[in-house]
Amino acid sequence: MRAIHRMNLSGFDLNLLKVLDALLREGSVTRAADRVGLSQPAASAALSRLRHALDDPLFVRQGQGLVTTDFARDLAQPLKAHLEALEAVLSAKEAFDPARSAATFRLAGIDFFAEMLMPRLAAEIADTAPGIRLQLVDLVPESYVATLEREEVAIALFPMIQMPDWVAKRPLFHSPFTLVARRGHRAIAAAGVAPGSVMPLDLFCDLRHILFSVEGRFRAQGDEALAALGRRREVAMTMSSFAGILRSVSISDMVALVPVQLARALAEERGLDLFGLPYDQPPPLLGMMWHRRNDGRAAHRWLRDRIAAILGPLNDGFAPLPAD
Repeated sequence: MRAIHRMNLSGFDLNLLKVLDALLREGSVTRAADRVGLSQPAASAALSRLRHALDDPLFVRQGQGLVTTDFARDLAQPLKAHLEALEAVLSAKEAFDPARSAATFRLAGIDFFAEMLMPRLAAEIADTAPGIRLQLVDLVPESYVATLEREEVAIALFPMIQMPDWVAKRPLFHSPFTLVARRGHRAIAAAGVAPGSVMPLDLFCDLRHILFSVEGRFRAQGDEALAALGRRREVAMTMSSFAGILRSVSISDMVALVPVQLARALAEERGLDLFGLPYDQPPPLLGMMWHRRNDGRAAHRWLRDRIAAILGPLNDGFAPLPAD
């Protein structure tokens, strides 16, 4: 921190440090300006002031982007850590009145949550927090950690997996899969299999399946369980939307594995029958994850509690949740 030691901090605009942090994260004046809510000329002026105050170019142009100097690169991590610590200190005891808040929260999750979370959350917010805005965006595979680290989402909803220590998590519910088929399905009716019973393994493998896969893969956890039995099923189609899967199953002789809570909620409306699986498959544990920097933020904690209150009952009848 050679330049800081020579500086008189009483004459330094500490707001410039947020601009510097944004520049280091984004590598672009335009994107950094968007991140901190400045115009592009204002961000450029801030960079000029930073260069003068710190006596270092900080960034040099390379092609269409900016490359950090060694000094700037050394600043990146400690600056990020100190700003996050300061934000946590200042926000830990912040007053939060949901009725007066105009906060915006971005959630990431599959469309299961569009059906099982967002309608209830919308109704609750309309009554108690009408100024709050919510965004549910698609969960991008392989990017869970990056979206939280870059603060692109406030909360991510997905199966509980091993995460870095800086990710906080809260288990919400177990989500076993059930087989869904349209009522009157010809092959199932001909086999005399009653709704609610376990689908025979031979018939399960003979049926044409629609597989939920964000990545478009033709294999999933259920296929591994079948392979252990020396069997395989016919996956005829993949989709990244459970809503589309249920609609397709309801008007065809295809079948699909769907989270049981979603299947039960929509079975009557979509004209679907539910069947047990002919093999053992541990139910995924769904939870929410967020950056620990937001642990103490009252608004963030309020939203986490609302989500848990809505989704927690989905675990009724299943194994108890592990400790947070």
